[in-house]
Order: sequence, then C-alpha cells, then structure tokens
Amino acid sequence: MLTMLSSAALLAGVLAIVQSTRALHTTTPSPPQKRGTVAFFNPANGGGSMLDNAGDGLGEPLNVIISGLSSSDVLTDDGFLNFAQSLGLSFECLGLHLGAPQSADLGDGNGFVNQTTELRQDYGNAELGTCLETLIGGNHLRYVVALLSPLLSSSLLSDSLYFTPNLPPLYPQRVFRQNGTDADSGALFLAVSKEEDLEESHTIVPDGYDIGRDTLVSTAIAGQTSFGGVTYSTTAENVTGLLPVGSSGVNHGIALDGIVTLLTVTIV
Repeated sequence: MLTMLSSAALLAGVLAIVQSTRALHTTTPSPPQKRGTVAFFNPANGGGSMLDNAGDGLGEPLNVIISGLSSSDVLTDDGFLNFAQSLGLSFECLGLHLGAPQSADLGDGNGFVNQTTELRQDYGNAELGTCLETLIGGNHLRYVVALLSPLLSSSLLSDSLYFTPNLPPLYPQRVFRQNGTDADSGALFLAVSKEEDLEESHTIVPDGYDIGRDTLVSTAIAGQTSFGGVTYSTTAENVTGLLPVGSSGVNHGIALDGIVTLLTVTIV
C-alpha cells in the first residue's frame, strides 16, 4: 500500500513539473536536407558495424534502417520524432535519460558516435505516456489510476491518453544517423528491442531484438500513420547479410535471426 501511495505521489509530482515546464523538451529546427540518392551504405564496408557499442565488447543490433530515400523531412531530427510519434513512440520522460548512451560506428568516417536520441512507447500520449510507464510499470497502473483519478481527469492530460490494467512491454529505439563524408546516405539506423516493465528493470525479453523490430515494422506498414498534421506511408524490405545470425557478440546473449528491415517512409 505504501509503495502504491509513493508511486502515486511521485506521479503527481511529475505531472506538476510537466504543467509548469512544458517548454523543457524543446527542439531546434533541423537544417533542410535533400532527399538521398542511396538507401544506406553497409557500415562494414567502412570499418563499422551493425552492432552498436553496449560495453564489455558486446553490442545491440541496428535492426531497422530508415532509408535515405525516404522523404527528406523524415530524416531530420524533428521529422523523425514526428514519424516515431505517429507509431506510438515519443521522447523519454521529460526528455531525461538515465544511464550512459550507447554509440555506433556506421562506417561513414565519423567513428563511434553516441545515439542521436532514445524513444520509448508512449501508450497513446506523446507528452506524458513515457513518464507513466517509467514511474509505475504496467502491473500497478490500475491501482494508481484509481488513487489519482481526480488529477488524471484534469486538463493536464490529453484526451488521447488511455489506460489499461496490463500495459504491454516497452519498445525503445536508439537512433544513429549515417552522415559522414565517407558514406553520407542520411539514413537512420535504429536499435529496437522489446523490454519488460520497471518491475523487471527494463530487461530485454527473450528474442527481444527480433520481436521489437517486427512490432515496430508491423505498426509502420499496417496503413498510413499520422501525427502533428503529417501523414506517412511506409514500405518495408528485409535485408540479410548485414547482421550475424545467433548470439555471438550480442548484448545479453540474445540470438538474432540476422534480418534488418529497411523502411522507406514517404510523406503523403
């Protein structure tokens, strides 16, 4: 009971912070980018890797690529965030990230570069959804919502925010851009995985890299998606030979099927 009340109090505090600091998560308009002439370059050709650097000589797979042939606005920081939000992902709670960022070498001459951003599932609310999951986890949601029902019905929350008693696990993505002078495709390389909730310390589930990829892709290609007045049409192509098959060198010892999905995103 005390744990639930503490979670409720903590959530109330976060909502109050969001109300008073809505400008905390701000973005600087990205410079215009021309539509690319190539989908992507194989990082291995430039000495890079399709596994990022997760430490201890292990890496997580870059298992989804947003093609450089996508609409140019999608390949900017702001444009990709908007596309991700159309898929039910958003920036981390209050734009804050705990833990060291991972890095990747995309073989473009830039060497190892830290992730551009990390996005998480927002459960229907792009502004607060990631905070709710980070704070209370799926198993506690029904009870805490009951405790906070007056607050949760306030104008702090968008009408689009919905609650279910057992939320699905998280689907974080780390994003890396291939834009060095040796291989400037403009493509975005994503490390996507399926994680448990807070009670399980956000550990990656068995087969979580392949499941995370497939879940993201199925959402993207199920039909047109929209957010912020922009509508997207996405096509997918599976590519083999970029990632290894099996668990050698993979973080957490989780085996991969060796498939990378290439998404071409067009603004319609």
